[in-house]
Amino acid sequence: MSQRTKPPFRADHVGSLLRPAALKDARARRAKGEIDAAALKAVEDREIEKVVRKQEEIGLQLATDGEFRRSWWHFDFFRGLKGVSMVQMPAIKFHGVETKSEGILIDGKVDFDGHAMIEHFKFLKAHCNVTPKMTIPAPSTFHFRQGRAKVSKDVYPDMDAFFADVSAAWRKAIRAFYDAGCRYLQLDDTAWAMMCDPHEREESQKRGDDPNKLPAIYARVTNAALEGKPADMAITMHSCRGNFRSTWIAQGGYEFVAEHLLGHTNLDGYFLEYDSDRAGGFEPLRYFPKGSKQLVLGLVTSKSGRLEPKNEIRRRIDEASKYVALEQLCLSPQCGFASTEEGNVLAEEEQWAKLSMIVELSREVWG
Repeated sequence: MSQRTKPPFRADHVGSLLRPAALKDARARRAKGEIDAAALKAVEDREIEKVVRKQEEIGLQLATDGEFRRSWWHFDFFRGLKGVSMVQMPAIKFHGVETKSEGILIDGKVDFDGHAMIEHFKFLKAHCNVTPKMTIPAPSTFHFRQGRAKVSKDVYPDMDAFFADVSAAWRKAIRAFYDAGCRYLQLDDTAWAMMCDPHEREESQKRGDDPNKLPAIYARVTNAALEGKPADMAITMHSCRGNFRSTWIAQGGYEFVAEHLLGHTNLDGYFLEYDSDRAGGFEPLRYFPKGSKQLVLGLVTSKSGRLEPKNEIRRRIDEASKYVALEQLCLSPQCGFASTEEGNVLAEEEQWAKLSMIVELSREVWG
C-alpha cells in the first residue's frame, strides 16, 4: 500500500474552504459600492495565495482556491453559460434554514463559450507547488432541481436535445480547463444523492420528470460530457445531500442510484458523503468496479467542529474495505466547508484540524 501520485489522493478534500474575515469584509464593501471590482480582486488574490500555502503546509498533495471568488458552489458557473438566465426563485429550504432567493431558467440554447473560471484556475495554478484542483458543478445538477419546469419548451420541446447540448457544453468546458493546464477537475453534484430520498423523488415528479429514469439519463449525460477526455486528466465527482450553514436537505442510502452511478459512469473517482446515518451503509459499494478507479470516503464531517477520533475513522475505513479494496480507497471530508460564501458553523482552526488529521491518518493507513 502506498500514497498516490495522481489524483484523487489518499488525503483529499472537496474544494470549498471557510472564507476569511478579510474576504467577507471586502465582498460586503463591494456589495455596498464602497470598493471597486479591482480592489475586491486584490483581496481575493491575497487570500487565495494564503489558503494555498496553508494547504501545502499541512501536507496535502492538492490545493484549491477555496472557491473564494464564488458566492455559490454552482450558480457562479451556471451564470457563465449561454442559454441561462438568473432569476428570483423561492429560497432553497434546508433543515431549519433557507438560502438566498436565486435560481436559473434555461431560456436559450445551452452552450459554453469561455468562462471567468478559466482565469480563476490559471491564477490558482500559477501559485501552486502541489496539484491545483478545480471544481465545477456536474451536468446532472444543471437539471435536477430545476427540472423540466425550468427548461423552455419553446427552445427545447424535446428533452433529449437539451441533454445533448448540456453534455456538449460540459465537454467544451472540460477541454477549456485542460488547455489552461488543469489536470484535476471535480464535478460537484447533488442530483444523484438527492434522488436517494423518496421526498426528493416526489418533488422531481412535480417538476415534470420521472425520477426512476433519471439515473440512466444522468449516467448517459455524464459519459457524453467525458467523451474525448485527455488520458492525463483526472475527473472525479462529489455527491452531496445538501450543505448550507451546516444543514442538509436529503437523506437515504445510495442503493437507488448505486448501480448507475458507480457502475455506469466513466469517472476516475467518486467522493461519497458518509459522515452520518443519512448516507446509509456501505452495501451499495458492491457496485464499485475493481481496477484503477478510486472511491474517496467522506467520513470526516465538515458540518461541525468536532474532531473525529482516528480510531473511529479507521474502523469505518475497514468496514468500507469489505466492499472496495483498500488500495482503491481514499479519505476526505464529506463536503466542502463553505458550499456558499456564508460557510458552515465551525471555526477556521477546526477546519484545518480536520484536514490535518486526514493527512496524518492517510499516512497511517496507506503508508
